[in-house]
Amino acid sequence: MTDFLLTPADIEALWLTLKLASVVTVLLLVISTPLALWLSSGHSGSHRMGTHRLKGMVQAMIALPLVLPPTVLGFYLLIAFSPTSGPGQFLHGIGLGSLAFSFTGLVIASMIYSLPFVVQPLVNAFNAIGVRQTEAAATLGAGRWDTFRYITLPLARPGFITAGVLGFAHTVGEFGVVLMIGGNIAGETRVASVQIYDHVEALAYPQAHALSAILLVFSFAVLLWIYARRTGATGTSGAKGWL
Repeated sequence: MTDFLLTPADIEALWLTLKLASVVTVLLLVISTPLALWLSSGHSGSHRMGTHRLKGMVQAMIALPLVLPPTVLGFYLLIAFSPTSGPGQFLHGIGLGSLAFSFTGLVIASMIYSLPFVVQPLVNAFNAIGVRQTEAAATLGAGRWDTFRYITLPLARPGFITAGVLGFAHTVGEFGVVLMIGGNIAGETRVASVQIYDHVEALAYPQAHALSAILLVFSFAVLLWIYARRTGATGTSGAKGWL
């Protein structure tokens, strides 16, 4: 029975996974909010067609991780982080050093890979609000910040919750990208999914079962919560059309 207990390395990997997912989720919510507002906004005038095409290109780039193999994304990020590449030389020039095989590199790679899981629920939530409330606030003299803070943000709250949960859960379950970018450094880049891979390679199936069971229960609980909200009376706009 003791074979199924978590090892200190397993606990360390779980803690690092939770740390990574938390940092990535907070940063993605900050970055994705203005991006989702722009994607959900309407435009008129002579530049409407050009803006529409630009939005289509941006949406395609955001959704690319949904269909691209994680190892492909990780490979190109690894090249970009290389000291011989343009971005890598820039990072060295500003004193950041190499992002490959570091926790910072994992954060950046995870943000790119989980971006569509945060942006899309926010876009859905903002689209569901419409423009009537914001236009009414504008006629009453409210500025853009006040309109967002007191009208858009409260109405889109279910979408923010859904986006945060999906982004967090997706980051927890990453493997290909984190292995390519972070490698397998204990306490630095060895997250839970990589730790499970190590157990399987070592034929330590009881330990792999114990760690996998935790992630399985967590993933199922997240999906159950999302689908329960879809069928509930509140919060439907934030998740509808996503899962």
